Amino acid sequence: MTKLSAHHVGVTVDDLEGVLAFYRDRLGLEVLDRFEVGGEAFADAVGVEGAGASFAHLDANGVRLELVEYDPEADPRSRPQLNEPGATHVGLSVADLEAFYADLSDEVPTISEPRTTESGTAICFLRDPEGNLVEVLET
Repeated sequence: MTKLSAHHVGVTVDDLEGVLAFYRDRLGLEVLDRFEVGGEAFADAVGVEGAGASFAHLDANGVRLELVEYDPEADPRSRPQLNEPGATHVGLSVADLEAFYADLSDEVPTISEPRTTESGTAICFLRDPEGNLVEVLET
């Protein structure tokens, strides 16, 4: 079998500029690349008739986070809950979770304050401007 390696983690968004600003300006991720893709080959590859998309790639300390806005847009979905099959989240780490949390703007929706789980990991969950889940854990 061919060996695979991770390339990126992707999140589909409705408003690329708004969500990009959150990850870049509020969470401090560096923008690596911006580009657009369209055409028949792309539409066939993603299985969406007539699809085109705008992309932003960000660096999360060695993990590439891909934000993508599709045209045409799909119908909106409800806010994902972590216990739903197929639910996804972006996981980011910090050296000091309490300090990170204290510096967060009140405008950033959080699910809870930092908590230490029974495994000993300190975590908190927040939501980006479109309700996508972001886990921040202390390493």
